[in-house]
Amino acid sequence: MTTQPPALLIAGHGTRDDAGAEAFRAFVRELGRRHPELPVAGGFIELSPPPLGEAVTELVERGVRRFAAVPLMLVSAGHAKGDIPAALTREKERHPGITYTYGRPLGPHPALLNVLERRVDDALGGADRSEVTVLLVGRGSTDPDANAEVHKAARLLWEGRGYAGVETAFVSLAAPDVPSGLDRCVKLGARRIVVLPYFLFTGILPDRVRHQTEGWAAAHPDVEVRSADVIGPEPELLDLVMERYEEAVRGDLRMNCDSCVYRIALPGFEDKVGLPQQPHFHPDDDGHHHHDHGGHAHAH
Repeated sequence: MTTQPPALLIAGHGTRDDAGAEAFRAFVRELGRRHPELPVAGGFIELSPPPLGEAVTELVERGVRRFAAVPLMLVSAGHAKGDIPAALTREKERHPGITYTYGRPLGPHPALLNVLERRVDDALGGADRSEVTVLLVGRGSTDPDANAEVHKAARLLWEGRGYAGVETAFVSLAAPDVPSGLDRCVKLGARRIVVLPYFLFTGILPDRVRHQTEGWAAAHPDVEVRSADVIGPEPELLDLVMERYEEAVRGDLRMNCDSCVYRIALPGFEDKVGLPQQPHFHPDDDGHHHHDHGGHAHAH
């Protein structure tokens, strides 16, 4: 008798953008199609249906007792460090007898850096890389460790690829913002800039990056500025999620705790050390499995 492998639970940020939420749901469906041997489900921490608790309930209804949870997130910020573990703890109380392991965020994995490189190439249309400065734009966080992860991705993208430079900016909650990041590129001598959103799927924040880029470019006609696309549901992303799943199943977690504000007193964040983590409140999440995802209004 073969033992059923643990199911795969995908945890997403959530977005008020319907297309972005559907991109996540389609990605989860594609993972399930590619891995028929595994029960696969996915849910959101906030803003979008289905909530994470509903995805757990769906797995339990399919007979699952063990699963590995993988955060579909590029950096380990508040959601990955606090909200998801707290939500999973709550699900364990709701469904006695289930067990789970928790994987790590996707991070600046070489496979994703290769996708980012393709996105820059697509935006350049054959222009010489040595004349191009890339502005990598992350989500932005109140967690300095998460913001540092975006800088790490920018440095890894710069290494060995021949760009004039790779700078970093954020679309919310952290400096520099997109216009300031573009100003910095120009001060460093950039004449051709590609703004590269460090996001998995389309959504309100990547749209904001593009709009801010277009606004800045209109005011600086002497600088050539192009916008690249988000990472998207590429084969590399599907494979990386499975790599994180396998790590979680094996117990090979290697979480980054060296500069975590909940463990280390970082300047200006000392009050967060030892702070208890609470699940993010999702108004739809009563733990029941709702099949109607069509009745949610998302205000912009």
